[in-house]
Amino acid sequence: MEAVDPTIYRLAIFVLAVFVGYYVVWSVTPALHTPLMAVTNAISSVIIVGALLAATAGVGAPPSPDGDGGEGFSRIVGTIAIILASVNIFGGFLVTQRMLAMYKKKER
Repeated sequence: MEAVDPTIYRLAIFVLAVFVGYYVVWSVTPALHTPLMAVTNAISSVIIVGALLAATAGVGAPPSPDGDGGEGFSRIVGTIAIILASVNIFGGFLVTQRMLAMYKKKER
């Protein structure tokens, strides 16, 4: 019996995470939206740390003897992750500000 490629397992986990995330986010009541955004911003900040590590992969290291180009791919994907997570954090803060402004008392 042949073993299943680990990439298939990772892809299956990713697809399941997308479905679970979709149903969790869209079933949240409006009153819980602000705490959810705060948690999302915290998760994105952790993603930025990992993306920074990926974007700087191989920087300052001596060239590898076999000459594989894995560092270039890691830098590209890391840079894209930094951009997307930054947009998510910034947008989350904007949405959170708007939600909190709705609960402030109006001045006359």
